[in-house]
Amino acid sequence: MSKTNTRRNFIKTAAGASAAVAIGGVLPAFSAESYKRIVGSNDKIRTSVVGVNSRGKALAGNFANQPNCDVLHICDVDNRAIKTCLDVVDGVQSFKATGEGDFRKSLESKDIDAVVIAMPDHWHAPASLLAMQAGKHVYVEKPCSHNPKEGEILREAQARYKKVVQMGNQRRSWPNVIKGIEALKNGAIGKAYYGKGWYTNNRQSIGVGKEVAVPDWLNWDLWQGPAPRKAFNDNIVHYNWHWMWHWGTGEALNNGTHMVDLLRWGLGVDYPVRVNSVGGRYRYNDDWETPDTQVIGFDFAEGISMIWEGRSCNGKPNEESSVGAMFYGEEGTLLLPGGNNYKIFDLKGKVVKEVKDDFKTDSRNVSDPAKNLDALHIQNFFSAIKNGESLAADIDSGHKSTLLVQLGNIAQRVGRSLDINPENGHILKDKQAQKLWSREYEKGWEMKL
Repeated sequence: MSKTNTRRNFIKTAAGASAAVAIGGVLPAFSAESYKRIVGSNDKIRTSVVGVNSRGKALAGNFANQPNCDVLHICDVDNRAIKTCLDVVDGVQSFKATGEGDFRKSLESKDIDAVVIAMPDHWHAPASLLAMQAGKHVYVEKPCSHNPKEGEILREAQARYKKVVQMGNQRRSWPNVIKGIEALKNGAIGKAYYGKGWYTNNRQSIGVGKEVAVPDWLNWDLWQGPAPRKAFNDNIVHYNWHWMWHWGTGEALNNGTHMVDLLRWGLGVDYPVRVNSVGGRYRYNDDWETPDTQVIGFDFAEGISMIWEGRSCNGKPNEESSVGAMFYGEEGTLLLPGGNNYKIFDLKGKVVKEVKDDFKTDSRNVSDPAKNLDALHIQNFFSAIKNGESLAADIDSGHKSTLLVQLGNIAQRVGRSLDINPENGHILKDKQAQKLWSREYEKGWEMKL
């Protein structure tokens, strides 16, 4: 099958999202004559994808598959990841993208309209801010920030620089999830007053790392970027940083953000009045710092509560799903089991409605769990850039959902329940907890509007 047919069939499968995005400019490495031969070239959003070892590589391929997008730059501090990702992108695009070891050079390019950020968590907010300051729109993976203060800065930056900023809460664009939330808000289970989300897996030990020389394929200084400098250990790059507070945010933000976002969306709440967390690192004795087992509880002034349960090292599913969100109401229960589908139960547990989808998802796939469905989120991003369409997951909603699980982590780290200002989500009367609202930066890397 040709690249053209592959691309056309992909977009049909992804529900025929709009391909009209009018942004001009001749692409790099193309003559005016060759440019004329590219159908719809002047309608394409030109992107740079940053952080392409795992999730970023999948995103780069997905963006390249969109008929109204050209991926011009592939950026990573790992030169091996650049090469691998270029192979993926060049397999679906009509021209050859270029690689860049320092994404800041890509930001200098006038050819780039939007930046896709899939770097480690400690980079999400600083890179998003730099992109907006360079005049680029931003698609940032969850979580949008490493700590609450960074999320607030991103909201201020978006308001100042007037750029489109979409967070990767992709389920906000999945058609049947939207229908399920609409059914919930329209009273399908009566008044909903309690929500429960979860994530399960069977992650293995990360061991005890050894300080070793930095590999020649890695720019360790730029990988650390805004984080204060630490020596290179052999069990950090490329995934285990998730479980270390210095760079990561644990399972709560790695996967809990998605389900907490669904719960907050469905229950119609913003900031809680109280947050607590129980759990710890139980399964292995290694360098893993964040909880592998955690239950975060949220109470809201509206008379609503919700919890999120994370089990990184015991993969027993809930409701026959490794990930999901459940809403409990006066007249029944509604389940979003992680894919593009939902079920409604009566008070006796009988299924009264089930909406299925042919698209298959794999929530334990760390890089590309739902490619076709995620294309809809990408197209929403493009429509917001071109037509001013409302974002499914703008930075305001992204920050609020990210903040909730950040508050859960802060409660976990200080070992007590937190009282929260329901007007803005700030921690009340707890100096120790308030110190975790922000972080220290490597000198010269501070986030500044």
